[in-house]
Amino acid sequence: MATNAVSIIEVGPRDGLQSEPEILSTSVKLEFIRRAIDAGIRRMEVTSFVHPKRVPQMADAEDVIRGLPDRDDVIYIGLVLNKKGFDRARDVNIDEIGMAVVASDTYNQRNQGVPTSESIKAWLEISTKARAAGIRANVMVSSAFGCPFEGEVPVARVVEIVKQIVDGEPVDLGIADSIGVAVPSQVTDLLGAVQEIVPDLPIRCHFHNTRNTGLANAQAALEAGVASLDASIGGIGGCPFAPAATGNIPTDDLLYMLDRSGVQTGVSLDKIIETSNWLQEQLGRSVPAMLPKAGIFPQVADQYRAAG
Repeated sequence: MATNAVSIIEVGPRDGLQSEPEILSTSVKLEFIRRAIDAGIRRMEVTSFVHPKRVPQMADAEDVIRGLPDRDDVIYIGLVLNKKGFDRARDVNIDEIGMAVVASDTYNQRNQGVPTSESIKAWLEISTKARAAGIRANVMVSSAFGCPFEGEVPVARVVEIVKQIVDGEPVDLGIADSIGVAVPSQVTDLLGAVQEIVPDLPIRCHFHNTRNTGLANAQAALEAGVASLDASIGGIGGCPFAPAATGNIPTDDLLYMLDRSGVQTGVSLDKIIETSNWLQEQLGRSVPAMLPKAGIFPQVADQYRAAG
């Protein structure tokens, strides 16, 4: 069932920056996060606790967490892939940890160094430790629509994984198109199957725009009644372990679609675009998002009229 409100989870500081060639300073990352908060973002992936040699863009995870604005109304998420990563996140008092379980064994092995079954086992252990420590925990089924190495991922495979990981009592369940292969009909079918299993668990969707279907998939997820959508300011990022996995859906472009559709998010499109423009200066190049280039309609019409 479609909803007239949805939560936007900003993933630019983590999933966005981890795939960009530039390594931004801790202070720039913190300014990025502050700008997102000022725009109205209230839940955000801010870093990942992974080996710095594998993802050097996230080598300053602890410093980022220590420098975050102290806000009771904002939830900061750190990605972990194993128990060592969780220990690091716990030791700096993270609000929430997120963990990914990849739907295909080949990609899970390349991404996390173990088969999918071992990541499920690790998630169940980590979620128990997180609850004991008073830390929120979420889990995401990555590459739920397709794998760059194995090809199509059957709905039954995702359903099988979901049945196992919900035993970890996540705050929400993520479904991710990590390599940007899904189309709206697949989103509708998969979410319908998942919702039959966990009708009361909030669903979060994470789409990539690799094949220019990200926003269409977000609309399909919205119509299916998901609680939240991931997006990255400027559309930066991708996945460092997937071939040709270009950026996440841009927060800018997603917000424009939602605003024009009357869907409430509590996030300012103007401020998100300002942050994209600022981010372009930090990266030294343009970002994929269209709204910073095209402008917000109908305001741009007023500008053209005044100029004419």
